[in-house]
Amino acid sequence: MKILAVGDIVGESGVQKLKQVLPQIKQENNIDFVIVNAENSAGGMGITSKIFEDLLNLKVNAITMGNHTWGKKDIFSFIDHPKLLRPANYSKGVVGKGLGIYECKGKQIAVINLIGRTDMNVLSENPFTVANDLVNEIADKADIIIIDFHAEATAEKIAMGIYLDGKITALYGTHTHVQTADEHILENGTAYITDIGMTGPKNSVIGMEPTASIKRFVTSLPERYKLAEGDCIFNGCIFDINDENCRVVKIDRINMR
Repeated sequence: MKILAVGDIVGESGVQKLKQVLPQIKQENNIDFVIVNAENSAGGMGITSKIFEDLLNLKVNAITMGNHTWGKKDIFSFIDHPKLLRPANYSKGVVGKGLGIYECKGKQIAVINLIGRTDMNVLSENPFTVANDLVNEIADKADIIIIDFHAEATAEKIAMGIYLDGKITALYGTHTHVQTADEHILENGTAYITDIGMTGPKNSVIGMEPTASIKRFVTSLPERYKLAEGDCIFNGCIFDINDENCRVVKIDRINMR
């Protein structure tokens, strides 16, 4: 079993990049299951119904979100779609779900979306306790458990990986838009990488036009962010899973520039 996780899609140009390269990547790498983070896909903030349909047409199996889940009001018209996941540790009673279980090649694959609390400016429940409860709840229902942890702090992501080591198949980070080179198998068998990067404008500051970003840093004055233009990169990660014990045997980062 090979599972491809695609880093945060940034803007409509990032969506176009995904359309261009995903079919080839799936074919060349014999990908069985695809997870895409799309919380920045519509203008850098949120997702629209059109982009959601585009992703479904690409045969994406699960779509995860993050701190910009509610960036576009369109989402309320498809929030209950089985392939769409918002952070599971949003406040109780919030619409949508943070866990999905999908059948693929005779295996039950659980995908969980979580959001961090360190420097995220989002009021959420404790991701550690929520993750623990969900993993225990589905332990006898899922063969493979994958977590997209949408978080800012590397320490929070690393701690979560160690906390769940041996209980889940793989944990990868999203949100920072910068791919890290620390992919490895943890002591008790869980695959881990701090951040899988982004799919969006190459000549940018994490997807945004550089001038506005630099002005904010130089002057400390507010400046509206604007999506960068031009060629896009594609970031992602392939988890190669042993069908016998459902453990990851190999992790391959993708960084197409």
